[in-house]
Amino acid sequence: MMTPVSPSLRFEKALYRDGVTSIVAVDEVGRGALAGPVAVGMVVIDTAVKRIPPGLRDSKLLPEPVREALEPACRRWSLSHAVGMASAAEVDSLGIMRCLGLAGARALAMLEDQGAQVRESTLILDGNYDYLSPAVMRPVRVVTRIKADRDCASVAAASVIAKVHRDRLMIGHDVDYPGYGWVSNKGYSTPEHFAAIAELGPSALHRLTWLKDLATLDMPS
Repeated sequence: MMTPVSPSLRFEKALYRDGVTSIVAVDEVGRGALAGPVAVGMVVIDTAVKRIPPGLRDSKLLPEPVREALEPACRRWSLSHAVGMASAAEVDSLGIMRCLGLAGARALAMLEDQGAQVRESTLILDGNYDYLSPAVMRPVRVVTRIKADRDCASVAAASVIAKVHRDRLMIGHDVDYPGYGWVSNKGYSTPEHFAAIAELGPSALHRLTWLKDLATLDMPS
């Protein structure tokens, strides 16, 4: 088995050498879920950033208990942090890419409300597509990087904060919409989740357009 790649600050420090003084690291979670919001996490760091939290990885590579234990350290490590979300109803209405931008714009506004100097920052966005700039009503400096959540410590921290935030939200909905197994599936596709939808029908948390698309495919038995 391959050892997971440990993120570092090499990319961030290269930006600092080019004159960047503040970074907003960005990552999304919940993009592929059948239910619940899509969430975009952000953390702010600057040139005084210290050693990264021990054990930090892309949130997808960490077991849930490890993510939960690591999340407070990620929050303390960053200067500011925020998680913006777009609901399942918004995903149905606007589509997933516009909702990624909407959630990101909401997170950016939260950072500004906290006093973070985001207007002077460069944003590191995981992936190869800038979904954020069209949603922000002013110019922003965005650098996209494939596998940034794996390689860049700041983006990995944003992914952990966003993942834990969204997971806790979905777990809380187990009381509001019981029977769907939110505690275990967090809104993602599992055989048990599909069985619950077949038995109970969709809930208010489900992305109805996604379920409609899935109905044309072979559903898990």
